[in-house]
Amino acid sequence: MFLREPTHILLVILVLILLFGAKRLPDSARALGRSLRIFKGELKSDKSPESPNDPDNPNSPTKSE
Repeated sequence: MFLREPTHILLVILVLILLFGAKRLPDSARALGRSLRIFKGELKSDKSPESPNDPDNPNSPTKSE
């Protein structure tokens, strides 16, 4: 695999620090964490059951039927 030895992990961390800088890495990780939390929340809310009279749902019964 790619990161089997600890030296590989240290090398990747060193390259990331050199590319982005020590200040920008925590900010980027924080933003990524927030984005993932929002994404997970949206996925959970998408799986919630829809109301039976939802006008956007073509399979829901309407009052005229």
